[in-house]
Order: sequence, then structure tokens, then C-alpha cells
Amino acid sequence: MLIVTCLSLFGLVLACLYYWYKRPRSFPPGPRGIPFLGVIPFLGKIPERVLFKWSKIYGPVMSLRIGRKDWISLNDYDSINQALAKQHTKFSGRPKNPVYAQFNQGCGVVRIDYGALWKSQRKFGLTTLRGFGVGKRSMEDRIVEEAAFMNEWVRSQNGKAFSPLDILHKAAASNIGSVVFGQRFDYDDEILNKLISLITGVYDNAAANFALQCMNLAPILMNIPPFSTLNHHIVNTFNTLLELLHNFIEQHKKTFQKNELRDFIDAFLKEMDEGNPGFTDDQLVQYVRDLFSAGTDTTATTLNWGLICLLHYPQIQTKLREEILKVVGLTSPVRLSHAADLHYTNAFIQELMRFRTIVPLSVFHKTNENAEINGFVIPKDTGIMVNLWAVHNDPDYWKEPDIFKPERFIDEKGNFVKSSHLVAFSVGPRHCLGEQLARMEVFLFLVSLVQNFEFLPDPDSGELPPLDCPVSGFIFTPSCYKIFANNV
Repeated sequence: MLIVTCLSLFGLVLACLYYWYKRPRSFPPGPRGIPFLGVIPFLGKIPERVLFKWSKIYGPVMSLRIGRKDWISLNDYDSINQALAKQHTKFSGRPKNPVYAQFNQGCGVVRIDYGALWKSQRKFGLTTLRGFGVGKRSMEDRIVEEAAFMNEWVRSQNGKAFSPLDILHKAAASNIGSVVFGQRFDYDDEILNKLISLITGVYDNAAANFALQCMNLAPILMNIPPFSTLNHHIVNTFNTLLELLHNFIEQHKKTFQKNELRDFIDAFLKEMDEGNPGFTDDQLVQYVRDLFSAGTDTTATTLNWGLICLLHYPQIQTKLREEILKVVGLTSPVRLSHAADLHYTNAFIQELMRFRTIVPLSVFHKTNENAEINGFVIPKDTGIMVNLWAVHNDPDYWKEPDIFKPERFIDEKGNFVKSSHLVAFSVGPRHCLGEQLARMEVFLFLVSLVQNFEFLPDPDSGELPPLDCPVSGFIFTPSCYKIFANNV
């Protein structure tokens, strides 16, 4: 009897192991990890780098067992472009996001699944943002004006070291606020600072940022300490943010006039008033959250990494300023038309976006139907990780990728050269909705800062802020630091 029991248990273990290690037919190879958890314990605190390392063993299209599900990780430009651009109808889905599902009611634009609702909301967003000036002279004027306010704030520090992320958040938030809410905010505005604190309470909190990514991959963690505590913090933070945004919308409704649209909210209210499907109160508040959060934190974080690079490479900062003063001058405001002659500045910005990939694993995708890539068959509803960091750090394409070198985008004639392998905003129809606005802001804000100030390390710190980050998450955020600004 004992022998039979032992044999039965042994057979059960073998069956479980067979099930665990079994892959779908024609599925890509990849690590399976350990039963129940898969590769989660082995991804570390900077998973995009671990995935890239594994891809050198298993190939750029690689499978992963995460929890009880099979995922695909795309780790080079060709596979990402093949999936997201050339086969976008098959790879543009969004997997269920367990953390966001607690408060987003399946609404918004960034994380809703591919389908009729997403298509209508994406089209509305692009059309409306263009209508309120994105990509046009009117938006350029707003950003130039905001840059002047930002510079004045820096001057008001009177030679004291300050945290740059604070003012960068305020400048970016005030600018996106002019599009979404129809108003810019003073930097000491209580509501502006509340909005920023709620956004940064998740994405700039290293523990919460990292936990958010982990729980999206393994929902079971949401119920296990310390993740359960962080999940509670994330949900409360976003619910408070939504309540604040809801108040903005209610105020808009009281003064809404169908024939005098002031901003994005008014344009959405007009669609609601006309009874167009998909345009609801829940959709509006989540859409505004998506726009305001993404339009604030990613731009501010990119500029923040830019300032850190200026501190580490003073010779680059000097070269940038010399070019800017030669092309723009000391007192004239920078315009987008100056970009054609600011070759080294454009190279610096492109290298910055390569060197510090702000959203290293992008937003997760999902297959909408069975698909094939590199000879492998990917079943419908398979989660897809898009490793943008891997594209930007592939030594097969970038020589010495771990070195910050703007010159890699300058040709022998001294002209700026774009690279198709720079995919900071992802590719395909689900690339960042605010890419054009973000590019305008980064260029105009950065050039204006370098034109007006020499940035130096905090003399009381004794060391430079690190060029890397010990923990990665949805957004790759630098550690807190202070900076010193001298008037040029």
C-alpha cells in the first residue's frame, strides 16, 4: 500500500512538472523558472536588463513563465517593429491590468484593450490635441511662455541649491493643464501641487513604482505583504487623484458652452452632449488622468535625467551652451525653428532618450488573435513585454551603449542624424499619444535652461547624483538630488 501511495505521489509530481514545463506548440524558447512563481524571483530590481541578458541565450523573441501564465518578451528592434508596426492589428491588445482594474472602470486610453472604444478614443485624442495647438505655433508659444516662468523660478532661488524635479514637474504639469483644463497654474497653486504630489506618490516612489510593475505581472502579490500595503497606497493615491479631477470636470460642466470649446474637457463634453458612444463621465475622468499623469511625469523625468547628464559631463554642457548662444543668442527666446541649426543639441536629446529609457518595458501588449513572429506561433491573449531598453542598449547596433555620447548622432559633416532604432515612445498605432507634445517640451525647456543657466553639483553634497537607478519600475526615475544654477 505504501509503495502504491509513493508511486502515485511520484506520478503526480511528474505530471505537475510536465504541465509546468510544457509550452504551447511552436512557442519560443525561454526560462520557465520555478513552479507557481515562474521567473518572478529571478527578474531582480531591474527586469529589463535581466530579460535582455536572457535574450542572448534564448533569442530576441523569448517566452517566459510568469505565475501560471506564458508571456513573450521582445528584445530587439526587428522583432518589436515586426510585431507592433507590421502586425499591429494582432499585437495591439492590452492584457488585464489587475492593479489599475481596481479604480479605472476599464476606461481611459492607455490601458484599454484594442477595439472600437480604443480606436474612437485614440482618434478623438489626436484630433483634439491638434485642435488645441499640439504641433502648432500656438502650443509652441505656450511652452516658450512656460519656460520663461520656469527660468524665473530658478533665478528666485538666489544661488541656493534646489531639487530640480519639483520645478520640472510644475512646468510640465502647468503646460499640460493649459490643454486639458484650459488654464495654466501658478507654481505655488495649491491644486497644482496636490495633483503633482499624487502623481509622484506612485511613479516617483521607488517602492511603489517597482511594486506596481511586479503586481501587474503577478496579481497574487497584491494580497501578500509588503505588496498588499503598497497596493493599498497606490489605489488610495489614484482614487484621490480621480476625485480631484472629477471636481475639475464638474466645474467645467457648470460653464460649458457647446459652441465655445476652451480645452480638452470641453471637447469631450461636446461629444457626450451629442450622445456619441463611449463618451461617458467615467471615460472622461480616466482619459484626463492618463493625459495629465503621462504628460507630467515622463517629460519631467526626461529633463531631470538631462540635468544629471549635464552635471556629469560639464564639457558637453559647455558645448551645448556655445551652440545655443551662437544660434539663438542670450536674450532671444528659443523657437522650434532653431532646431534645424542646433545639431549637437538635437543629438544630446536623442542620446538622452536612448541612454535613459524612461519607460523601459513600455506598456504591456497582448495578442488579439493568433500570430506568428520569427517562425514562432503566439496564441491569442498572450501577454507581450516590449523591451525598449534592450533596443537602446544593444551592442550589435550601439557601440559602447553604456556610455553617454551625443556624437553618435552626428555625421562627418557635423549634422544631426536621426536613428530609427530610437524608440523611446514605442512604435505602431499604440505609440505614445503625447509624443509630439513631449518632444516640443523637452526641446524648448532644455534649450531654455541651458541658455540661461550653468548647472553645477550641490556644493554641500560632495558627490554627483548617480547616472543610474538601483530600482526600475514602470517609469525609470532618478534618485533625489539637489542642483546649483548660475546665471549665464
